[in-house]
Amino acid sequence: MRFQGGSTVRLVVLGDRDPEQVTHRAADAAIARFPADLGAHWVATDDPGAKDLSDADGVWLMSGSPYRDDATAYAAIRHCLATTTPFLGTCAGFQYACVTLARSRLGLAHAAHAETDPQAADPVIAPLACSLYGEWRTVQPEAGTRLAAICGTTPFEGFHFCGFGLAEAYVPALVAAGIVIGARSADAGVEAVEVPEHPFFVATAFQPQVQSADDTQLHPLLRAFLAAVRARATREHPGGKGRSVG
Repeated sequence: MRFQGGSTVRLVVLGDRDPEQVTHRAADAAIARFPADLGAHWVATDDPGAKDLSDADGVWLMSGSPYRDDATAYAAIRHCLATTTPFLGTCAGFQYACVTLARSRLGLAHAAHAETDPQAADPVIAPLACSLYGEWRTVQPEAGTRLAAICGTTPFEGFHFCGFGLAEAYVPALVAAGIVIGARSADAGVEAVEVPEHPFFVATAFQPQVQSADDTQLHPLLRAFLAAVRARATREHPGGKGRSVG
């Protein structure tokens, strides 16, 4: 997509924005506190601009599945993996990232999401035993992971609005393929996945923007993501001027 205006850092917030969704209103509130020179734009999955992310310094794949154009959401994840563009996936973004990683790392071309393929015999993303729509759950970061480096190892409460998660049966194979499990919770299972060799590829079942909606500071995960986006922007167009993320 082609960014307008004078922003020197360009972040695509990919998702089908719905102001009726509490998580999207929280995202709006968080985005409003991003540094002024950071151009963060909501882009719908069925917007033609979503198919060309060559201008993007980062992609945040937002909640709200199924997307109006699932193929575009999956393509965005593949783009970020191939180009080392910073990627943050939250809720549905986490789920679609897990499916994409199963396809690319495990060679499972038909890896499925039970919400969009309910007839799948063994989906990578499966219904949770207990739906978590509008629920807070304790998230336990795993020591030594990127998420723990960002958020610390102390458990924290994370907001969820989902009924699907990573099927536990696929976790050992993903780990063997180099994917890092960044966090877990007692009844939501895997809470975060990371690609360690990537500059920033983190996807979480919890939605950090909800904590950011009422706090004076952005959630640490959002701050770390924005720092990675800014670092890429500095590399890609070093003549631009930026401000620190806070």
